[in-house]
Amino acid sequence: MFSLKALLAKPFAKYIVKKAQKWIDNPIDTQKQVFEELISDAASTAFGTDHDFLSIKNHADFVKRVPIRDYEELKPYVDRMVAGESDVLWKGKPLYFAKTSGTTSGAKYIPLTKESMPTHIAAARNAILTYIHETGNADFVSGKMIFLQGSPVLEEQNGIQLGRLSGIVAHFVPQYLQKNRMPSWETNCIDDWETKVEAIVEETLPENMTVISGIPSWVQMYFERIQEKTGQNVGDVFKNFNLFIFGGVNYEPYRAKFETLIGRKVDSIELYPASEGFFAYQDKQSEKGMLLLLNSGIFYEFVVAETFFNENPIRLTLKDVEIGVNYVMIISTNAGLWAYNVGDTVMFTSTKPYRVIVSGRITHFISAFGEHVIGKEVEHSLQEAIKETDFQISEFTVAPQINPESGLPFHEWFIEFENQIEDVSQLAAKIDAALQNQNSYYFDLIKGKVLQPLKITMVAKNGFQDYMKSIGKLGGQNKLPRLSNDRKIADKIYDLNLIK
Repeated sequence: MFSLKALLAKPFAKYIVKKAQKWIDNPIDTQKQVFEELISDAASTAFGTDHDFLSIKNHADFVKRVPIRDYEELKPYVDRMVAGESDVLWKGKPLYFAKTSGTTSGAKYIPLTKESMPTHIAAARNAILTYIHETGNADFVSGKMIFLQGSPVLEEQNGIQLGRLSGIVAHFVPQYLQKNRMPSWETNCIDDWETKVEAIVEETLPENMTVISGIPSWVQMYFERIQEKTGQNVGDVFKNFNLFIFGGVNYEPYRAKFETLIGRKVDSIELYPASEGFFAYQDKQSEKGMLLLLNSGIFYEFVVAETFFNENPIRLTLKDVEIGVNYVMIISTNAGLWAYNVGDTVMFTSTKPYRVIVSGRITHFISAFGEHVIGKEVEHSLQEAIKETDFQISEFTVAPQINPESGLPFHEWFIEFENQIEDVSQLAAKIDAALQNQNSYYFDLIKGKVLQPLKITMVAKNGFQDYMKSIGKLGGQNKLPRLSNDRKIADKIYDLNLIK
């Protein structure tokens, strides 16, 4: 069927890709320019005055004057902004606060400014246009697109609107996509996730769905409801569905399950968005990693993860990073976050251009015994172990068992299987061998009989959904941590009797 929208998308995609190539070809100069503009624009703010921005001439000056901070350490400044004060972290007042789940201080309020907000919108658009340019596939723009996201209903505080990032972004869907976009505004405003999914299923079943987007765990829930209701694979219900857009977690543990639910393979685009900034998107179907966005008002620094908790760890700029090293990513942005620890760890898969994968969270690791196991390692070990098997994994998390009833300590893997599994001992042995192969610390601890090999505890069907519901984090942008260095999640799973 002829589609003017699909026809126009291709030249627009070509234009956007050509424009991006200018900063891709000049990464170091681009970051230097971003850095200088950020410092200049914020020099007269409260933060800029407190940290003598006027005397900052280079990155070395910045490191001396601005220490790495996380949200808790930046909170006194944010509190002043929330109270309505202007020119605190960035010039003027924020347009919005993205309200996210907090750590020790309750809710977090991440500022979004008139300078930063457009970068979120442009990055999401450009990811799709880059895909169109690479593949020549633009037919999907004429179909219906669903974006599983938080409620767009916003609150107001001291003249500034606040809500979830995905809900805020919903207000910026371009006019030319409004007719294609689903679910309806009314359905999107439903707070309860399970009720919302049911409503989305009802709305989308009769439609020509071509693009589906969201965090994999919540899209899986939507797909399962579709399958339950129709008795068909998602790919048979939506015959023109050929593009899945996701972000927030590694897709690989879900890939086999998704292909079973869909009934065929579909193209996918990985995104790396956060309330603090839109950092990267997949620019090539054939390449591993996502293109780091260097011209979006974000200046990046990187600290080798193993040294992060040292006193005064070395802060590297883009020109000094190496492929395959686990870094904590530090950002300074045109929303007023300065030397800010997002909490993510990344690895570079390429430096021409600069592409990254998210390897985990600096707070999500296991080192109860000095093993320094990170998210990327557990995900890769699981993938290696289930290759060429019929195991289907719905979800998993890992915690240390420091005081077992008998024997040596071990890593306890909580896994929810999609299919019926009788004996997991062989799978546990394969995962353990793969993990030893990747992590020399873990290998030494097993061989030195400090740890015994990992053990798998099977979680009941929908057990992780029940866990997330019990802590009030079902749906939206909430994700189950892959790793914990304590047993808070593990103990809650046992307390709720979610073990199979």
